[in-house]
Amino acid sequence: MRTESKGDRHVFAQATPELPVRDVIAAQIHYRDRLGFTIAWHNEDGRIGAVAHGACAIFLRGVDGPIAPVTLWIFAADVDAACRDLTALGADIVDPLADKPWGLRQFTVRDGDGHLIHIHHDL
Repeated sequence: MRTESKGDRHVFAQATPELPVRDVIAAQIHYRDRLGFTIAWHNEDGRIGAVAHGACAIFLRGVDGPIAPVTLWIFAADVDAACRDLTALGADIVDPLADKPWGLRQFTVRDGDGHLIHIHHDL
């Protein structure tokens, strides 16, 4: 991955979150079928893998035991179209598309492991 520096400050390019999941392959299928991602890869034993959608990538790691859900924020160039597409795919939309008082137009989906994903665009 290429990094840049600005003067004496280091500048990061992007972040890739890693989510704990009960079953990597099942999670990848859920992200593909319900959230419109593509399955990028998984290792031979299926304990880690990734999904991607445009410039967004998410690593998925299989864990034993309980999962503490996390929250992700994903920027969408056209949040209205994203909401229409995910609704058509049967995504679990837990907070409908709306303009929020904090200056975002957003909606929220829950994945198969309980993680919340806020999909948003600036107002």
